[in-house]
Amino acid sequence: RPNFRLACKLEGHGRAVSCVKFSPNGFYLASGSSDQTIKLWDVDSGAMVTSLQGHRQGVNDIAWSPDSRYLASASDDTTIIIWDTSTSRAVKTLAKHTNYVFCVNFNPQANLIVSGSFDESVCLWDVKTGTCLKVLPAHSDPITAVHFNNDGSMIVSGSHDGLCRIWDTATGQCLKTLIADADNPPVASVHFSPNGKYILASTLDGHIRLWENATGKCLKIYRGHKNSTYCINSNFCITSHQQYIICGSEDCKVYIYDLQNKGLLAALEDHTDVVIGTACHPTRNMIASCGMDKDNAIRIWVDDTLVPSAHDRDGRPGIPQLEKVHQNFLPDANSSKINSNSHQQQPASKLSQATSSPSSSSTSHMVTLASTTFNSTVPTSGNDFHGTGNTTSHNGGNEFPNAPKRPCLNSD
Repeated sequence: RPNFRLACKLEGHGRAVSCVKFSPNGFYLASGSSDQTIKLWDVDSGAMVTSLQGHRQGVNDIAWSPDSRYLASASDDTTIIIWDTSTSRAVKTLAKHTNYVFCVNFNPQANLIVSGSFDESVCLWDVKTGTCLKVLPAHSDPITAVHFNNDGSMIVSGSHDGLCRIWDTATGQCLKTLIADADNPPVASVHFSPNGKYILASTLDGHIRLWENATGKCLKIYRGHKNSTYCINSNFCITSHQQYIICGSEDCKVYIYDLQNKGLLAALEDHTDVVIGTACHPTRNMIASCGMDKDNAIRIWVDDTLVPSAHDRDGRPGIPQLEKVHQNFLPDANSSKINSNSHQQQPASKLSQATSSPSSSSTSHMVTLASTTFNSTVPTSGNDFHGTGNTTSHNGGNEFPNAPKRPCLNSD
C-alpha cells in the first residue's frame, strides 16, 4: 500500500490554484491560478523559478510540451498562450474561441495543440504558426477536458453534456461517443492511458470510469471521493513502481485508488478547501495537489517507502528535506486575494448527484497500461456506467447556470 506523507507546501499564488502539472522530464512543477499567473517550481528545492504573466483573466488549465520547454495555458480571457519556459516569455497567443477556454493539451509530436471552450467547440491549432486548423462543433455544452492519445492520432473530449467523444485528429471526424448512463452526469475530466488503449473519465456523480477505447465498454468504476460540483480531475499514476488512480475531492482530501482492484488505498489529508487538481510525478513517488480559494498552497506528497526509479535524476524518492512551508512571492506577481463576495465568477448551483444501484456482476479482464499488466474486473451492468464531472459558472452564473466549474474562471 502507498504511504504518502506531506513533504512541503508551495505558497505563492494569491488566489485559488486550478491545476498542477509536472514537466515530462520531472524537473519542474507548473501551476495555474485564478490570480491570472502560471508559476514554475523546482521539484528538488521547492523554490519558485518564475511567474508567467500575460493573461487578463484566470488560468483554467496548463499543458507541457513533450520536451518540457514550452507550456500552453488556457484562460477565461478566451485565449491560449504558449510560453517558452527557458525565457519566461510568451511566444504565441492563440485566439479563436469566443468564450472561456477551459482545457488545453499538446500532441506527442508537439506540433499541435487541442483546446476546449465554453463556446462548446474543440479547436486544433498549429503550434508553429499559431493558426487554427480545425474547429469541431464537438458538444452541446461547455467542453471540460481534451487529450491526445499516445501517437496523436486521436483526441478525446469531455463535456458538461455528459458525453465523452473520440475524434480522428487528421479528419476531425467523431469516431465514438461514450455515454455513462441515461442520466448523463457532466464530465469533469478525460485522459487516455499511456498506451492509448483506455480512457479515464471523471463525472459529477462522484465516480471515475475506466473505458476501453476499442470497444467503448466501461471496465472499472472507482468510488469513494466526493464530486458533484467542481471540475476535479483524475489521473493515471503509473511508474515502474506504482499503478494508481489519483484524484482530488470536495471533502478536502486526495484520494488514491488501486488501478487493478478499484479499492481505496489512501485519502491524504491536509488541505482546508476543495482539492481541484492533482498530478503524479513521471518517475518519482511524488504527488502534487492544489485547491480552492481558502487554501492557495500547493501540497507535495512523497512516499519514502518505495524504491526510487532508476530514471530519477538524483535517486531520491521525493523532496523529504522540505519540511517547512515554502514562501516565495515574486515582486511582480500582483496576486490579489480572492473575494467570494465580489462580482468575480462564482460557482453555479450544485448539481444533484446521480444515484444508481450498480450490478455486482462482472467478468475477468486483463488491462495493460504502458508495459505493465493488471488483472481487472469488468462491470457488465449497463447501470454501472456512471461518470464524474464538474461545473463552473461565469459572470454570476447568468450565462451558464449549470456550466462546469473551476475556481479560477472569470477572474478580472
